[in-house]
Amino acid sequence: MKRGFAIRRAGLWNPAAAADRVVLDAGDRHRRRIVLKSEHGMDLMLDLDEAVVLRDGDGIVLDDGKIVLVTSKAESLLEIAAPTPLGLIRLAWHMGNRHADVQVVGDRLRIRHDHVLKDMVIGLGATVAEIDAPFDAEGGGAHDR
Repeated sequence: MKRGFAIRRAGLWNPAAAADRVVLDAGDRHRRRIVLKSEHGMDLMLDLDEAVVLRDGDGIVLDDGKIVLVTSKAESLLEIAAPTPLGLIRLAWHMGNRHADVQVVGDRLRIRHDHVLKDMVIGLGATVAEIDAPFDAEGGGAHDR
């Protein structure tokens, strides 16, 4: 089994040179240690000194020098819009108050599909669209970016 010991951040390496690819949801992209299977069937052990958030386009550097591309997997999400910027801030506050992971995409918020939160934001005046898209929540620490 190959060992992934370092991360090359998106934009700092050429993904066209990737030896293989792993497609991971948001939960599997916040790790220190996990066994992964690549698209072409390679088993690799991600083995980092500390947990990091892997972003779409990052590369996992293997012990043989090859790099495996990280691609974000589409997930079932809610895309939330508000009629005003102040309304969006209010919705973001309510999401944070409930400790929900949130992704900010332009003038919209994205959260994992949750019927309770969906009903709450609709009650607060939001419009909600159910989508399938990669989820890349806002980070909360220095190692999240």
